Amino acid sequence: MSQRIQKVNELIKRELAQIILKEIDLEPGVLVTITRVETSNDLRGAKIFISILSEEKIEEVFQILNKEIYDLQQKLNKRLNMRPIPKIRFVEEREVREAAKIEKLLEGVEK
Repeated sequence: MSQRIQKVNELIKRELAQIILKEIDLEPGVLVTITRVETSNDLRGAKIFISILSEEKIEEVFQILNKEIYDLQQKLNKRLNMRPIPKIRFVEEREVREAAKIEKLLEGVEK
């Protein structure tokens, strides 16, 4: 992965996290984390990997984010000083959830 793509990934991650934190109405107690961003080499698309702490709210949070995706894209476009700006798409981060399950199993084995 090129240095430029890495910088773009970090920039999108930071800016989008701020937008979601400050401007998206989520239920209290629901923690949404952008774990990583994968931007395509041509900078036309970006997968935004989301981890949600409250597992029973995963579907609801994705519905809210996907409903607001146009507004999120517009706000991101205004904040980023680059062209082209990747089109964002939200993806559930499964690795974090799998790691948590493994950790819980290991804690059970230790006891």
